[in-house]
Amino acid sequence: MTKLAQTVDLTEFQTEIIATVRQFVEKEIIPSAPELERTDTYPQAIVDQMREMGLFGLMIPQEYGGLGESLLTYALCVEELARGWMSISGVLNTHFIVAYMLRQHGTDAQKQNLLPRMATGEVRGAFSMSEPELGSDVAAIRTRATRNPDGTYTITGQKMWLTNGGSSTLVAVLVRTDEGAETPHRNLTAFLIEKPTGFGEVAPGLVIPGKLDKLGYKGIDTTEFIFDGYVAGADDILGGVPGQGFFQMMDGIEVGRVNVSARACGVAIRAFELAARYAQQRHTFGKPIAEHQAIAFQLAEMATKVEAAHLMMVNAARLKDSGERNDLAAGMAKYLASEFCSEVTQQSFRIHGGYGYSKEYEIERLMRDAPFLLIGEGTSEIQKSIISKRLLAEYRI
Repeated sequence: MTKLAQTVDLTEFQTEIIATVRQFVEKEIIPSAPELERTDTYPQAIVDQMREMGLFGLMIPQEYGGLGESLLTYALCVEELARGWMSISGVLNTHFIVAYMLRQHGTDAQKQNLLPRMATGEVRGAFSMSEPELGSDVAAIRTRATRNPDGTYTITGQKMWLTNGGSSTLVAVLVRTDEGAETPHRNLTAFLIEKPTGFGEVAPGLVIPGKLDKLGYKGIDTTEFIFDGYVAGADDILGGVPGQGFFQMMDGIEVGRVNVSARACGVAIRAFELAARYAQQRHTFGKPIAEHQAIAFQLAEMATKVEAAHLMMVNAARLKDSGERNDLAAGMAKYLASEFCSEVTQQSFRIHGGYGYSKEYEIERLMRDAPFLLIGEGTSEIQKSIISKRLLAEYRI
């Protein structure tokens, strides 16, 4: 039987890891997700098991205690996790964006200090660019770090939409510094901030008010950060050099966009599976609704969208692994996968009829989770802007 979203030319180790994650999803995540999602409970037991499996060190180099696997391996694992519950994959996403940024741009001291602890999951990462009135205009960041006479920095301002903001212990925060550069992007600096988990004033000058209540994407905490005189050291600057934060974050976001693509693929795969199962069980006019051409054609459309999204996601991951620039491929994959995920989920919802509106059926949760993927790591409109600029540069007359 031909299954959707198969990936060719995987190593034996990659195949083994992905199979292990798939079994974990079937045994632990799918049965637990409904209650955890209903109560909006952080999946601590599942996170602990992922630590034991070594998933937090998946992309961290072996010299720092990780598995040293590729972005492709990570993306395929995320696809499996999101198929079980999208929120679980969100626990890993911000962690690996920060780990990747450290690996690519961190000083030797920062790598030695943080990556081994990140590989075990002892330190869990999050990152922060957005602000309440910022949207996608990253260059307009207002949160400011002012350099003090002793070389430290005082940070003041408000950040928004931090996934894992309360449960993480290391946050990469993009703020404005006074570098005197002519372009706004070169006046942005990324600080690595270690903090305890929890809410309230977690460190002097740093307050996390609490979890934001969301339509979907439950279980995982999304928060604000309020800086009011927080003091960071010069050695907390990613890479040790101020003014490089925008480019460091954009590099990390390319990893994040592959992740969102993988999550969209996982949710879409699950929506298709649920629709295919229900369409064979539900009977109208004396036969399963899957045998009605209207439903059969919908299933065909859904499967084709799932397959196309998966292939684009795999291509974007492999391109990044090769060392090539992948902003175009990642933007295309994120745009197509998230849009197709939304469409496939809606088609599955319609096939379920009235039952799709009931919380007793899993498709109801997918209907609330899928919209997040349209805006996470940049909206579809931002992806189109990136895609068109890159294409016009390539095809300029």
